[in-house]
Amino acid sequence: MTDLPITEDLPTDEPFIAPVAMEYDPEQLFPGDRGVLDPDARRVLVRLLQRRFLLADRNRSEWTVLMDHRHAIESRLNDLFVRLVVDHDRGVAYKEQVRSDELEIPILLRDEAYSRAETLVLVHLRTVYQRETTAGEPSARVDVEDIEQTVLTYFAEADGSTARRQKAIRAAVARLRQDGIIEEESEGRFRISPLVEILLSSERLRELRDWLDEQSARSGAIDLDESDEPDGMDADSYAEAAL
Repeated sequence: MTDLPITEDLPTDEPFIAPVAMEYDPEQLFPGDRGVLDPDARRVLVRLLQRRFLLADRNRSEWTVLMDHRHAIESRLNDLFVRLVVDHDRGVAYKEQVRSDELEIPILLRDEAYSRAETLVLVHLRTVYQRETTAGEPSARVDVEDIEQTVLTYFAEADGSTARRQKAIRAAVARLRQDGIIEEESEGRFRISPLVEILLSSERLRELRDWLDEQSARSGAIDLDESDEPDGMDADSYAEAAL
């Protein structure tokens, strides 16, 4: 029979943490590292904090890592009072700020509203997407000229600012492309992502379109900087991104 090694009990009031043998110390990625996620999972966590969306079809490797480490990544986000939303049908993951009337929560994520021009471009994209998908089309596409011509009709034409409006619309298209709402397949030709449904629900789309119709019926035009507000809400608020 082999004798077991004798160990001495440490005093319960020992003020120091017992040293850990090097072979049992977790691998550090940098000096002082106390993280527990592997490098790939950490990178995906950072991407989720940096970006508005993580798309399965555009970020396949990161999406795979997210699915493999979802519980751990979600736990880290929850520690920050941030919720992870994964929409498998649309292939998109994004974050939301947790808010509560019962719990004091420091706000980490700030709503970043789209500009008026970006909101109006979104209305047109959402309208086209709804029309095409309702007709049974597998995807919806739009030309930049169509976007520009349609959105220009929302603005005043007699104020001598057509060039300014066009510039704002082109900038809005570039912003939405950067956010992954549209993807350029060829020069000036875009595929509309299902993300547009997340940014503008059917209910919000109806409200905005009703407001636009009201402006048109009153022979009014939307100023790029300010205009009447639907139900006391700025039009931009319909496209606020809490993502």
